[in-house]
Amino acid sequence: MAVLGPLLVKPVLGTTPVSIDSDLFQRLIRANDNQVAQLIKLVEKDKLRFSRMVAYDIATLTAAYCVKESAYYHQPVLIEKLNILVEFLAAAQSADGTVNVGNLESPPDTAFLIEILGPAASIMRNDNSSHLQQAQQQLKQIMLKAGEGLVTGGVHTPNHRWVISAALAQINHLYPDKKYIERIDDWLGEGVFTDADGHYPERSGIYSGVENAALITIARLTGKTWLYKPVRKNLAMYTYYIEANGDLVCNDSRRQDQYEFAAKPATIFYLSYRYMAIHDQDRNFAAMAKMLEATAYFEKDVLSRSLFYFMEDVTLQQPLPAAAALPNRYEKLFPTSHLLRIKDGHASATLFGGVDWPLTIASGRSNSPDFFSYRKGNAILKYMRLSSSFFSMGYFYSDGLQKDGNSYVLRKKQEVPYYQPLPKEKRKADGDYVLSPSIDGRFWNKMDFSSRPVSNVKILETIIRLTENKGTVQLEYDIKGMKGVPVTIELCFKEGGQLTGVTDADASGNSFLEQGTGAYRYGSDFIKFGPGAVSHKQVMNLEGERYSTHFGTLRTQGAHVYITGVTPFKHILVFS
Repeated sequence: MAVLGPLLVKPVLGTTPVSIDSDLFQRLIRANDNQVAQLIKLVEKDKLRFSRMVAYDIATLTAAYCVKESAYYHQPVLIEKLNILVEFLAAAQSADGTVNVGNLESPPDTAFLIEILGPAASIMRNDNSSHLQQAQQQLKQIMLKAGEGLVTGGVHTPNHRWVISAALAQINHLYPDKKYIERIDDWLGEGVFTDADGHYPERSGIYSGVENAALITIARLTGKTWLYKPVRKNLAMYTYYIEANGDLVCNDSRRQDQYEFAAKPATIFYLSYRYMAIHDQDRNFAAMAKMLEATAYFEKDVLSRSLFYFMEDVTLQQPLPAAAALPNRYEKLFPTSHLLRIKDGHASATLFGGVDWPLTIASGRSNSPDFFSYRKGNAILKYMRLSSSFFSMGYFYSDGLQKDGNSYVLRKKQEVPYYQPLPKEKRKADGDYVLSPSIDGRFWNKMDFSSRPVSNVKILETIIRLTENKGTVQLEYDIKGMKGVPVTIELCFKEGGQLTGVTDADASGNSFLEQGTGAYRYGSDFIKFGPGAVSHKQVMNLEGERYSTHFGTLRTQGAHVYITGVTPFKHILVFS
């Protein structure tokens, strides 16, 4: 491909050409062409598997066919592949216009498809090639049929409301009908909630990215510009949640990304940061967009699947404003989710104490036991957990996070009772009592626990105090109450690094820091941690009865190091 100077790209939805950074545009085309090369080999009749990727494949091929700088511009083979995919997608639609993607006949999953197909349809309309007519007409019928399902269909989760509304905005933009706008207004009538810090209800990085993109789409295609306000608030908050390498902090999520093994990179925010940086001429958002462009995730997550977004939306095509300098130091507490973020130069730390009580293991509730993480460049302590053998209560979950002078404190007092006979007036001759949870929440039984007096109450109180100074973090543990309770501190470092100062890993990959200071090195970056202590080596079934009853585990990949003690347990760990 010839080297291009400053480009003038004819926008699909605009009226005048706008300039775009030529390097970024070439990278988008090159990455899109790489995807097309694979699709030409893979897209064949009777060899397709239905998923959301079908929509991405249609949009990817459409972008390559319609942008003149692509190696595949107006190549007939792309028409062949497009027709195959569009026919396959049409056959996958149910009678009501919805599709099965995980959920059955799902309006929300259909909306996720339309959000991708909408830009593809807009690009086809702008190109107006006669060779596209078959795909274009069939795509129109798919979208109109889907629209019928979306104007009546329901949702499962908070973000689905805005995804469906964004899809309806796409359909209405192409094929205007007041019923689409009326349905959008119906959903928006519920209100778009953000808490004082900027979280949407699910408190999830993954779904914040989804909601920001959806609200921007609704705002720009329907003129409901008030929807930019919650987007700005959420994006401003997430500037503190994104690590320098693009990793997304998800400890306080209420969805599946709250667990380390399900975490996502922050590139899901890139298009929203870019759009709002340009729309508002916001230098801080521009800085976040530029930071994400420099991450290892950018090629796969953005360049390879975003050309069609740039071709459809003229705002994305414009240059970013001059980026502000990213802060080298911050200490930010988010009271609504009880999450602390500290950054000092090369080091960053996260402290979390905001699970949802009563603790229930379910999507939509915060229940991650990962209360601390620490990193220096590529040397990463993915998480710290603490477990005690206290009536199989399992991992420590804090009852909030409080600032105390220059420190931050996590605290939980656990009380486990024994149960006395039921009062005589509560007894039943047949012994058929209500199936109910124990007072401590560990188990259920037909014992009518809430009506019983308790005795022999055993108490364990855990206090963890974090103090930070210039990137060095001290954690002070004070666990007291019942004596003789085994305590386990679990450290999980990023896989692929090198540990020193610890015992050799056993067959399960477990090491112990028995004394002194350990170190973890990844490339040229390293973390020192210690001192160690070992009073026992029982490190199985740390999750507690909630998980072990169902043979579940929260163990993840990584290098696991343990420090153990017995109550009363006082210990100080330092990370630097």
